[in-house]
Amino acid sequence: MKLKDLTAGLDITAVCADLEMEITGVTYDSRKVRPGNVFVAITGFATDGNLYVQKAMAQGAVAVITAKPQPEGVPYVQVKADRIALAQVGANYYDHPGEAMKVIGITGTNGKTSSTLLLKHVIEQTLGAKVGLMGTMENMIGQERIPTERTTPESLDLQALLGQMRDGGCTYAIMEVSSHAIALERVGGLTYEVAAFTNLTEDHLDFHETMENYCDTKAQIFSRCRNAVVNADDPWAKRICKNGCCEPLYTSAREKTGLYAENVTLLSDGVRFTAVHEDSRVTVEVGIPGKFTVYNVLTVLGCALKLGISLEAAAKALQTAQGVKGRVEVVPTPGKPYTVLIDYAHTPDGLENVLSSVRGFCQGRLIAVFGCGGDRDPMKRPIMGRIGAELADIAVITSDNPRTEEPGKIIADILAGVDREKYSPIVIENRVEAIRYAMDIGENRDIIILAGKGHETYQEICGVKYPMDERQIVAEYLEKTRK
Repeated sequence: MKLKDLTAGLDITAVCADLEMEITGVTYDSRKVRPGNVFVAITGFATDGNLYVQKAMAQGAVAVITAKPQPEGVPYVQVKADRIALAQVGANYYDHPGEAMKVIGITGTNGKTSSTLLLKHVIEQTLGAKVGLMGTMENMIGQERIPTERTTPESLDLQALLGQMRDGGCTYAIMEVSSHAIALERVGGLTYEVAAFTNLTEDHLDFHETMENYCDTKAQIFSRCRNAVVNADDPWAKRICKNGCCEPLYTSAREKTGLYAENVTLLSDGVRFTAVHEDSRVTVEVGIPGKFTVYNVLTVLGCALKLGISLEAAAKALQTAQGVKGRVEVVPTPGKPYTVLIDYAHTPDGLENVLSSVRGFCQGRLIAVFGCGGDRDPMKRPIMGRIGAELADIAVITSDNPRTEEPGKIIADILAGVDREKYSPIVIENRVEAIRYAMDIGENRDIIILAGKGHETYQEICGVKYPMDERQIVAEYLEKTRK
């Protein structure tokens, strides 16, 4: 590929390089530069890629794409915005793979992972198509699983993955779209066949500062889609749609709107309701408990309708859908009278949803083990403390992923939201010990919820990820206490 083809469509402000030169690849990581590569210098949070231009050149880079002028001797193409440029360069280099597939993006604070996985199942079952997936838990090309580090990859990596999906025979690609990904142009240049909004609750305010900024960032996805599906029951729904480019299909579990649920029945092992859209009325049964499942399923059904899948066919496919790892996941506890559930709830809304849902079928005490992540929005900590104390019979406050923060400080922030005159939460900083404590006090028909880690199998402390699979912790402790 020539440099002129790589930079086609970029908002270029200066050219100090031979656009006819042949290039062998492109990267934004100076450590990965190979001879003949183009280095895209990105201004980031921790560092500035322009500081590594000389290193990139020494390793064989033949040109730099940057938003800043470079010294004499460095061939470069200067652009107006480096992050947008990286997204466009990625699309050019991988020959616009998103245009070869129908791409569906689901955004929102909670429900993205479950919705994307359920939608993948529906498309595969109804259309027989091969579907790619990008998400928090993993990336997938059909049934092939690929580990992931971020909810939404950096734009160049995202285009590379879309290219793999296209080349692997995928005709659909479903992705979780985080607010960071939108703000940092990781999804720049993509047009979605369907974009969907699940909900918006307090999270990431360390990055967005206000809920209004958070909402408006999420809303940008609806300016780059052909079809939209929006949860009308969320208070931010109108603002989300304000500048959208198409009329959304609204979903609701409260009101009669475009697609709505009625006769909702919450069961200990799933949900049942009637889905109504125009003249169609279909019974929907999904083996994942919780009111939030109703909302996730409505999002999935809405996306399916926009993809041309009938309500009846989508509902039939959902009957065989499996639960999502780390989302109200039942952990085997043979011989014990209590139940242990693992859930990814790590936001106030997520914690409230799972505790309220489980309360609906819990016949004993509800024991909640939870914490908050370090280096993340600290404003949600006291809110989660209040929710945990109020909704659980016994709240065990512990560590989540403290990352670079002091665990005790995070716990103190959580406790700040608890009315200590009314509630007496148990504080056990070590998460393994906290889980064991909850199991020790578990009685007949109690439900123990381990909230926050979900599908994760590690705990990050001081920047180091240590192995921690809560399923294994439960199994090993049961084995130990049986001896």
